[in-house]
Amino acid sequence: MFLDILASLQRLFVGYIPAVVLGSFIGYFIGINNMIYQLFRLMFQIPHSIPPIALLPIALIAFQESESAAIIVVFLGTLWTMVINTAIGMRHFHRQNKNFRVAIFHLFHALKVSIWVAWFIVIATEMLIGPKGLGFTLWDAYKAGNADYIIQVIIYIGIIGFLLDQLLDFAAYILSQMVSDGKKSS
Repeated sequence: MFLDILASLQRLFVGYIPAVVLGSFIGYFIGINNMIYQLFRLMFQIPHSIPPIALLPIALIAFQESESAAIIVVFLGTLWTMVINTAIGMRHFHRQNKNFRVAIFHLFHALKVSIWVAWFIVIATEMLIGPKGLGFTLWDAYKAGNADYIIQVIIYIGIIGFLLDQLLDFAAYILSQMVSDGKKSS
């Protein structure tokens, strides 16, 4: 089970981290200008409206290797989510007189939504293409008819998702306190 957890987390972070970095930069630049925001918001809604798991067959054809295809699907699903939510956050930041606590809230909201999307994609791709990871283990337990193991894997998936969410909440809290404390000392 430990190796399956590591495989899932590796798939998650290899796709998630580059998408978050690129998506936050694109979202920032889209969000700072109202005209660009209005134009690109609609353009990015189209790929964002496609369920990321639907891109798996195209990724498998393009990369002809399941690991790369899974990571690309995680990357793309996370990228659109990050771009849109960061751009929306930047619009709120500018509307509220450049309040950094608002920016932190929206950035971490984008990170949280993106990690939820990425975690879902990882589990779903593993269920479809395997051969390792929590999603594959879950599907394998289903095929074996092992209800106890299914429940155990689902609990692991839930705990990991919860911990990722709480880690981002904690980081947002610490950062917002630093910004808040910086204003008091000025």
